[in-house]
Amino acid sequence: MRAAFAFALLTLLAAAAPAGAVLLDKEVVFSEAEVQAAVDRRGPVERNYGGFVVVALPAPPRISLDRDDGRAGLAARVEVTVTGGRPVPVDLVGNAGIRYDDNAKAFYLANATVESLQAPGLPRELEQTVRQVVSQLLAGYFRTNPVHVLRADGSVEERAAHWLLRSVRIDRGRVVAVFSPL
Repeated sequence: MRAAFAFALLTLLAAAAPAGAVLLDKEVVFSEAEVQAAVDRRGPVERNYGGFVVVALPAPPRISLDRDDGRAGLAARVEVTVTGGRPVPVDLVGNAGIRYDDNAKAFYLANATVESLQAPGLPRELEQTVRQVVSQLLAGYFRTNPVHVLRADGSVEERAAHWLLRSVRIDRGRVVAVFSPL
């Protein structure tokens, strides 16, 4: 009888384990303003692409976390200079996802995509090339500059976040990362 009771108790505990694990989950939340402040710290950047095109981002992109598709919105003005020409201002709208690097304990904007370009002074035949180089510039810009770093001396949630990442998503106006010890 004791063996049957012990078996029943172990079965009950095993069945409850996944539900119990959810109770241990910790959320780390950071706001659109925090993401923007991190992007603003990066400052301007300029890249030369094969001596043919120079793309400059004189001011950091504006970030919004209010899209319905779970991606961050991007808006920026870049200056594109084709060899021998004058800089052409290009306004872009795009989006990016979010990724977590466990080694760095940091979050980065990732997979930046240019949705549209407005460049009245840019010849039509260069639009696709400019879209490609601007996409490369944005990818590099976000690849090495985190928008949030977890601190070992931070809040209880940030200390707990040294567990395993279960999920990360962009919600209206914020990024939510869920960590679990299991």
